[in-house]
Amino acid sequence: MIPNDNATAQPEPEHTHATNDLVRLRLDIAYDGTDFHGWARQNDVRSVQGDIEQAFQTVVRQPVQLVVAGRTDAGVHASGQVAHVDIPRGILNTRSIHNDPSTLVSRFARLLRPDVRIRGCSFAPDGFDARFSALRRHYVYRVTTNRAGALPTRARDTAVWDRPVNLDSMNNAAEVLVGLHDFAAFCRARPHATTIRDLQHFSWHEVSTAVEPDVYEARVTADAFCWNMVRSIVGASLAVGEGKRPDGFMEDMLAHDSRHPMVPVAPANGLTLTGVDYPADDELAARAEQTRGIRSLD
Repeated sequence: MIPNDNATAQPEPEHTHATNDLVRLRLDIAYDGTDFHGWARQNDVRSVQGDIEQAFQTVVRQPVQLVVAGRTDAGVHASGQVAHVDIPRGILNTRSIHNDPSTLVSRFARLLRPDVRIRGCSFAPDGFDARFSALRRHYVYRVTTNRAGALPTRARDTAVWDRPVNLDSMNNAAEVLVGLHDFAAFCRARPHATTIRDLQHFSWHEVSTAVEPDVYEARVTADAFCWNMVRSIVGASLAVGEGKRPDGFMEDMLAHDSRHPMVPVAPANGLTLTGVDYPADDELAARAEQTRGIRSLD
């Protein structure tokens, strides 16, 4: 899983070039997505990318562009997001950075609002690409079926599904989806984008406590996710769990080659990106090249 403690300086990789060359930094990021219109920078609305890029520009005094592992939608949170940014190497010896990118963590803490944090900033290994080098992404979906709704202290990251559900039925439905499939029925279409994904893990767990009853978590892992896929497979399994969709619903949906209106989309606020896995440093470039290839079910 991703390292979250970059408080100590990390040695710079050996790919040293001239001062004006670019150096790639890895950022480990967390945010409460409630007040954001998603990750991606947009005009006139608040986004996670926009806030962080503005903070970076304040420090380095020039525009930057982040590349992220997972572009989360409006209202979706992250505790283990990863991004990279390329900046001129010479900047690291100015602005009181002293060639130690970890010093930027405290700088960003002062510049950013409390609902977004850079938890780590380090030199990226050669070949690292936050998006294309990733092996898998991990999400957790948190939901309550209690009639009183979510506990107020967890209301921002706990969705409300106000009908009782059967845990075994949800896990049976989830198991059907694990593996390499075309998830077109569960994804919002993007032009020229494939919907073939390798869903590596999907399971439901009851995590209720005495003060917070009727709470469930879905734990979902895949090599990558298409648009709305996590919330759709979560919503579909919740619908099976409450008996609004039949036991064979998931198998039927996998047979479709486009978004299906019978697939409900679970609310955004229950979803959190919890981590991104990467291969060993000497495999990063090869993984990025492989990921850029065309997916198929063969």
